[in-house]
Amino acid sequence: MNRQSNTYTVIYAVVLVAVVGVLLSVVYQALRPQQVENIENDTKRQILAAALISPAPGESVADLYSSHITDSYIVNSKGDRVDNGVKAFDVNVANEVKKSDISERLLPVFVCSTDKGQKYIIPVYGAGLWGPIWGYMAFDDNGDTVYGAYFAHQGETPGLGAEIEKPTFRDQFEGKDIFASDGAFQGIKVVKNGQEPSDGSAWVHAVSGGTITSQGVQKMLYNSLEPYTAFFNKLSKGKEADK
Repeated sequence: MNRQSNTYTVIYAVVLVAVVGVLLSVVYQALRPQQVENIENDTKRQILAAALISPAPGESVADLYSSHITDSYIVNSKGDRVDNGVKAFDVNVANEVKKSDISERLLPVFVCSTDKGQKYIIPVYGAGLWGPIWGYMAFDDNGDTVYGAYFAHQGETPGLGAEIEKPTFRDQFEGKDIFASDGAFQGIKVVKNGQEPSDGSAWVHAVSGGTITSQGVQKMLYNSLEPYTAFFNKLSKGKEADK
């Protein structure tokens, strides 16, 4: 075949594309298990971070997760544990928070053993200024008080909204109660300096210069945690019964 002809050029290009495509597919399939494992380990790391647990240098995140997460399950809006064949770890929280009818949501719970007692970790998901924000909140066994928090983002502005992932912001949530004194769910307000509420509601200071992201965190917490009200109430009653 004439190598200078258009036919040769087209055939050569088609064969080259086909060969490269096959090679890329083979490489992808070979690396896929490792990619899945890395994603799972990163999620486990985030869950543990909410409970103030982080791996030591060289320590396996998977092993640390197995030793501290003693149970995980799904509850419904009535606070009842449900078994629908779906694992709590596999629930797509981004899809669940979009459901306006909370009775249809799958609500994951991760039970964590810490040196300060048993904690319950809840995933949260919402929207920031430039993209999704998400995280995990760990609660004491009274079903009210925040033990620890972890937040992450996809594309918030460095030095501004991206500060939600820093300890300076997330550490403020520790010790905050999500229920008012009358038992009503109140969430946690994220407010600017000088705008602290005086009604006794729980609050933290917003990220400086990250107003929209901070508002997104407040909305995320309310939308993600309020459906767990019945579950939290059952924890509280169980705690009272143990006294």
